[in-house]
Formats: sequence, structure tokens, C-alpha cells
Amino acid sequence: MYILGINAYHGGSSACLIRDGELVAAAEEERFRRIKYWAGFPTRAIAYCLEAAGITPYELDHVGISRDPKANLLKKVAFAIRRRPSAAMIRARLANAARVRRPDAALCAAFALDPRRLRAQFHNVEHHRAHMASALFVSPFARAAVLSVDGMGDFVSTMWGVGRDTRIEVHGEINFPHSLGYIYTAASQWLGFPKYGDEGKVMGLAPYGEPRYLDRFRKIVRLQQDGTFELDLDYFVHHAAGVSMTFDEGAPEIGTMYSEKFVDVFGPPRGPGEPLTDHHRDVAASLQAMLEEGEFALVRRLARDTGERALCLAGGVALNSAFNGKVLPETPFTDIYIQPAANDAGTALGVCYYLYHHVLGRPRRYVMDRAYTGPEFDADHIARALDRAGIAAESLDADGVARRAARLVADGNVVGWFQGRMEWGPRALGNRSIVADPRRADMKDILNARIKHREPFRPFAPSVTLEAVGDYFDQTYPDPFMVKVYQVLPDKRGVIPAVTHVDGTGRLQTVDRQANPRYWRLIKEFERITGVPVILNTSFNENEPIVCTPEEAIECFLRTRMDALVLGDYLARK
Repeated sequence: MYILGINAYHGGSSACLIRDGELVAAAEEERFRRIKYWAGFPTRAIAYCLEAAGITPYELDHVGISRDPKANLLKKVAFAIRRRPSAAMIRARLANAARVRRPDAALCAAFALDPRRLRAQFHNVEHHRAHMASALFVSPFARAAVLSVDGMGDFVSTMWGVGRDTRIEVHGEINFPHSLGYIYTAASQWLGFPKYGDEGKVMGLAPYGEPRYLDRFRKIVRLQQDGTFELDLDYFVHHAAGVSMTFDEGAPEIGTMYSEKFVDVFGPPRGPGEPLTDHHRDVAASLQAMLEEGEFALVRRLARDTGERALCLAGGVALNSAFNGKVLPETPFTDIYIQPAANDAGTALGVCYYLYHHVLGRPRRYVMDRAYTGPEFDADHIARALDRAGIAAESLDADGVARRAARLVADGNVVGWFQGRMEWGPRALGNRSIVADPRRADMKDILNARIKHREPFRPFAPSVTLEAVGDYFDQTYPDPFMVKVYQVLPDKRGVIPAVTHVDGTGRLQTVDRQANPRYWRLIKEFERITGVPVILNTSFNENEPIVCTPEEAIECFLRTRMDALVLGDYLARK
């Protein structure tokens, strides 16, 4: 049985394909289109998934999309009657819903299919149910509390419940217009980070400030005694005049979400590129503190109401790694799972497993313990790409590649590291990575000057062998997907300064020998040379989506000041 899951007409357009419950392939459309967070119908991601399975669309049994225009329909009508949103807002939402309602038509148009020959059943899966399924059904837990928090989807911003085996029981939800994701987006826009996905930058900025304005944010986000929250809508415009949202064939765009009252309270918004002041840093710190208060209230309620000790998190807010790293130390939960594409891209994964388990009742048989679900390229392809680019490269065995690359890193070189299947989700996890020496305090500036050109307050991440986590960090719970922030132990902060943030933390990736033997071997070789089982890991890109193909890796290598490039078993140096 083949099931295709799709996230379409929204940021992070993506596709996922499973066969008899086993994941075959999953990828975001941005990696093929080369436009960050590409929105629209994920034609190329679907084509890749079908090619990976060796099938045509006519062999699909079920196809689902992670939106259901019929969900919460009465609530939508009641809101429209009560609030009287603008006609433009209503037209835009109806146009988007019309496309979402007919994934069969979009699939036939994209692949020139005869609809009469399709055997697949088509499904609309409510957005947050897809999020919840994306975490629960690929987790190692037979039972768990499940929480999904993001901006908005199908008129819901937050949904929670409990998962048992192949069923999800929804206990509650928070509806439009109240959203923790929206407050974070609105404040990020005010701080001068208006692009879709810029919220992660603000999370990196927050440790540079103090939460001096937390009391002001507590008036905007009002926590309730039952653990839920409400927004003071006077600070926003999304519920009234509406906010322009463009999710067509290209980069997603979202209009300004904050109101004049927000400006009255916090001052004039920062223009993109204007200097960051202590005031901006303190607003970012206060925003992060408010988000954590709201999430902790939800998580603790869930622990109390369900009695479960395993927690599955999903939704865009589940990529707030600063909060995620505090869950186990500060709540009753003892286990946690967040799949690597917790944002809207991950709903394609959730659709597949919601249909397979919750709808069809099939038993669980797959755990996502690694994120390598994208395209891979054989040695012949890599050799041809190098030859076409006129690059001379050595061919080595796996041990030789690890030894030579580790020595280059230890000597201060910046190395592109391209191996195996591309990662699923926004993090590079050792297959499409740029690696460097974490011991050098100046390495962050070197990477930004030569390649990344990022804001100086944004941290770089450490990859650490699983067996050495406790030697460098205050928690040992595995994090293979780089979705949690842990404290770097005080005596190790001077050892790995390039990956230690200003507040003494690191957004780590734990590297298991079985999950990624090549990357693990690289880090072990670096440890053999330096005594440090940690390497700096940043995504293989330059202000673009992470590279997918050898050709894109070579182009990035040539146009930046990277020192060396490893493509499979080939090593090239400038």
C-alpha cells in the first residue's frame, strides 16, 4: 500500500511517501526550487518521492493533504458574523480553501494524469491532526501526550490530546485568532525580521537581552487558570482588517501583524538593517520568556490531565529549541520526541501516518530515529559533476575520507561535507553540512565572513558523539535532530567557544554511530586528533535552501571561501 502525504499552498511545501507503513522518501519543495520555504503545490518533491519508490501516480492507494476546509466550519462562520473581517481577507481564504479542497485536480494537472485511471482515494486531514500524527506515529512511544502549537491552520493554533497505539484522542484546542505563533511572528516583524521563517533569528537574539518587558507581554498574552491563553487582540490586526498572506508558487509572504497599539507600547519598529539596540534585545528576551511561560502552562496541564510521562511536540513553535531543552528538567515528563520537520513541512509526514494508522487502523512498525529521507547520488554522478566543474579531486575509502577531513578541520579549514541522503527538516545533520573547528573562538566570524553572511548574534551548532554528550552538556537525553538547547558545562565552554552561545548554551546534535556512521567517524577522528568529540556543524548553503545535489554543493564551494569539499568518497581542495 502506497500513501502520499502533501503539504501544499503554504510555507514549507513538501511531500512524503510511505509503503506498507515504512517511510520511503520525504523532502521539502524548497530544496528543488531553490527558494526558501517555497509555497505552492510540491510537484518536484512528489516526483522525487515517486521516483524513490519506483512507481507512478497511478499506483498510489491514498493521497492526503494537510488541510481540511470543512474543519471547524461553524466556528469560522460564527467568527465571520461576530467580527466581520474584511472582504479581501475572506476572498483570500476562500481561494486558498478551494485549492486545498481538490488535491486530486492539482495532482492530475501537475503530472498530466488521466483522472479515470487513478485508483487512489483522496483525503483532507485537519492541519493540527496531521501535526500530531507526525510526532506520535513515528515516535518510539506506544502512549504519549501530544501537543501541537503553531501560527494557525484550519482555524486552530493549538491542539492537544493523547496518543495510544494507532489512535489520537484530541482533548482540546485553541482557535483563531489566539495564537502563540502569531505573537512571536508579530514581535519578530517589529524587531525588523519580517520574512517568513525569521522567528528563529529572534530566538538566537533573545539571550543577548534581559526580559525587562515580560510584564508588558503578559498583558498581551493572558494565561488562563486552565493552562490555555488568550491574546489581547488590540495589539494585532490579523483578526480584523486581516493580514495579507501569499502562498502561491514562490516564497511565502506575510503582511504586518502588529497594530499601532503594539507600537505605542514598544516604540517605533526597527527597520531591516537598522542597528540592534539594547531595547530590541530586551524585547526579544521578553518575547521568548512569554512564549516559554505559555508553552509551559500547556505542557504542565497536559502532564496533569493525561498522566503520561512521554511527550510528543509538533507545529512550528516546536522548533523553538530553547524551550524544548527545558521540558525534561522543568516538567513531569521523562521522555520527549520531536520529529526533525516539526514545522508545516512535517505535516506531509503526518498525513501519511494519520491515514495509515488512525484512519486505516494498520499497526505501527516505523520509528523515525534518523532524518535522512531525501535524494542521494552515487559515486559516478559525483565524479561526473566534479569533472564538468573542472575540479580535481582525490578518491579515498571511507576511513581515508574521515581521517583527511578531520585533519583539515583540526588545522582550521572550513570543509563542505556532502554524504548520502539529504536531511528532512530545516537542520543540516551531517549529510549536507559545513564543518569546522569548535575550539576556535574566531571560527564564528570566519564562517560569517567567508560563507554564511549571517547576523553576528546567531549561533552555530555543535555535533557531539552520543557517548560523549554528558561530558560536555548538562543533559544526556539524545537529540539526533538538533531541536533542543542544552547548557554547555562551565568547564567546557572555553574548550568549544565557537558553538557556545552567549548564555552558555548549545543547540546540539547527538550523533549515533548506527544512525550516521560516516559523520560519527568524522567526529571520532577529530577527537583522536584533538581530544574533543565535538565538531561545529552548520548547513551547507549560502543564503539559500540547503544544497540537495552534488552540482549545488560544488557551486556553493566555488563561489564561497570554503577550503575543502568532501562529496561522498571524493575530496577536493582549493
